[in-house]
Amino acid sequence: MQVEWKKFLEELQGKDVLVYNAINSFKLYKRDEDIVEITYPSDSAKSEFEKVRSDFFNHFMHKVNHFNIVIKYKNDVSLKKEIMTKRKIFDKFAEINPVLRDLDDLFKFDFN
Repeated sequence: MQVEWKKFLEELQGKDVLVYNAINSFKLYKRDEDIVEITYPSDSAKSEFEKVRSDFFNHFMHKVNHFNIVIKYKNDVSLKKEIMTKRKIFDKFAEINPVLRDLDDLFKFDFN
């Protein structure tokens, strides 16, 4: 299943980058012969997955010749990827060393 999932993601990256970015952090686990558990980071990502779910599972069910697969969803916020901007990195360091805030006020750093 993992091999097919990786192939599907590679194809999706070429077709629809927006959906790919939303679902590439999903984890699929085979829990039983008939149960696949999908771990997702957010409800918005899950809704993007719903758009392509049938494409993946139709292909996968035909590939393994097993048509009674049940999908269970599990939310896991630890899969969420945070985009680190220069400002966020600065704020993180400023928490450690408050003098950086004074320097920022004095020199008006530009993090764009």
